Amino acid sequence: MTLNRSMGRIVLAVAAMSLIGCGGPAAHDSVAPDGLETSGPSVAQFDWFDYSGDDPVFANPPEPQEGYLNPILTGFYPDPSITRAGDDFYLVTSTFAYFPGIPVMHSRDLVNWTQVGNVIDRPGMLDFDGLGLSRGVFAPTISYHGGTFFVANTCVDCGGNFIVTATDPAGPWSDPVWLPDIGGIDPSLFFDVDGKVYVMNNDVPPEGSLYEGHRAIWIREVDPQTFQSISEPVVLINGGVHPEDKPIWIEGPHIYRIGDWYYLSAAEGGTAVDHSQVVLRAQSVTGPYTAFDGNPILTQRHLPEDRPDPITSVGHADLVQDGAGRWWATFLGVRPYEDDFYNTGRETFLMPVDWEDGWPIITRGDDKVPYVMTERPTALSVATPSTPTSGNFAIREEFDGDTLPSSWMTLRVPETEWWSLADRKLRIKARPVPLGAGAQPSLWGRRQQHQNAVATTSLTFSAKGPDDEAGLAALQSDDYFYALGLTRNEAGESLIRLRKRAGPTSPVAGDMIASRAISLRDGQPIELRITARADAYDFSYRLEGDEAWTKLASDVDGKLLSTREAGGFVGAIFGLYAESASVSD
Repeated sequence: MTLNRSMGRIVLAVAAMSLIGCGGPAAHDSVAPDGLETSGPSVAQFDWFDYSGDDPVFANPPEPQEGYLNPILTGFYPDPSITRAGDDFYLVTSTFAYFPGIPVMHSRDLVNWTQVGNVIDRPGMLDFDGLGLSRGVFAPTISYHGGTFFVANTCVDCGGNFIVTATDPAGPWSDPVWLPDIGGIDPSLFFDVDGKVYVMNNDVPPEGSLYEGHRAIWIREVDPQTFQSISEPVVLINGGVHPEDKPIWIEGPHIYRIGDWYYLSAAEGGTAVDHSQVVLRAQSVTGPYTAFDGNPILTQRHLPEDRPDPITSVGHADLVQDGAGRWWATFLGVRPYEDDFYNTGRETFLMPVDWEDGWPIITRGDDKVPYVMTERPTALSVATPSTPTSGNFAIREEFDGDTLPSSWMTLRVPETEWWSLADRKLRIKARPVPLGAGAQPSLWGRRQQHQNAVATTSLTFSAKGPDDEAGLAALQSDDYFYALGLTRNEAGESLIRLRKRAGPTSPVAGDMIASRAISLRDGQPIELRITARADAYDFSYRLEGDEAWTKLASDVDGKLLSTREAGGFVGAIFGLYAESASVSD
């Protein structure tokens, strides 16, 4: 962890706090940041960014008063955790090694969500340097108690388990309070009615892991102020609800006190197609817990693989009550376009919870998680979000605010100030950090939220040489991406090119798969477009004033950007980037 970094880095972090605010880079009133002058490194200027998505499953949404569409958060929003504070609901999801990290979403009706900030929004909070993009912050849980919000989380390979707090969920959040004697992942807080506070977590069982994926859920009492352990840990579940079957990856625990019972709910089976949610209950918070005979209470793993428009891999649920006291579950799932291929990452879904004989049930039998829900939560009030998060939609970012929207992200934590917002432009300095370097490139991006999506931007860029490039990327990780960029060739001509990186053994800069010399005046904008059609992507451009788009490459393999192909836990993003002479391969 980096709480003891050099004073130079600390000073930088403090300065950057004023830039990042609720999660995006700050605007400057008149002067660009040091190093962004035209006399320095090449600077890319992005005038605007458009995103649109059009998936057939969202084509016939219900009337707002009659239902809603799943998922409620499309795109890379995995591991949702939810809490209620009075008339407000707040939800957080995983972001791994993206920064800012852990988006905080707000709703009054559980259906319409607006991002109000990010939990990890200051450079000094966590250090993602050198981490793979699917490391970092896993499965945060959010709680509200006594006027304070709590997020418990794990920084994998960068410090372990920690807790941060805030009185305003929009931030600022405290620096991490580390839990050095609590190992594993997925910490979760439980506040009991007697004032005691407990932390649950996933970790190796007392006897060690007897097979791959063998884990246990532990609990211990912690000090309400310091969160440090004040009791010996106790195992609540060892392996899973049917240990004789050698279940894997019991994780994501939550405890709810309902009436005289403590309900323990956890994910089981891993986050792929065998994912599920199970529930147990006890009359003491530390157990012993008895598993529900009807487990799992949520899964799709037994349904036919060839069913149309499947929603798969569901689990990692959290429960909350609506305005009428009805229980609902948020959980993750995926939408494959073929087999287990999906580029949009794991998304957040919402379904009602039915109670039978004292047990909560989300799906039963051959129930399918539906895209169209024909009922909706009882709303405390309704506010339509300015940026849609569900269904088919189109948005445009004019870069006219003081910060980028808090949904925009970059890879790992910026150590220098390589961007500016001024005069309704986003300016990004080209730096010698290529997209595939496993470092912190000059890139800001947003999630791909649809199987069928279009991302477009207007770029003005005068490359100082053939190693300077700026453009629009479709990126799944450092190792798997496409980059549609503007540069110059050795003869000094403007060149539009498409690069692909297809794995860790590929060159860091990727392989050239298409290029074309173009006639471009100095200062003339060029528009770049990436069109996703499930497993096929098109890459196009046009000069200012042109009506027609020119395709540089079409029907390019989109499975390269799938989680199945690239591995990890993230989804694809569309990013605006600039880079200069890169490190050698």
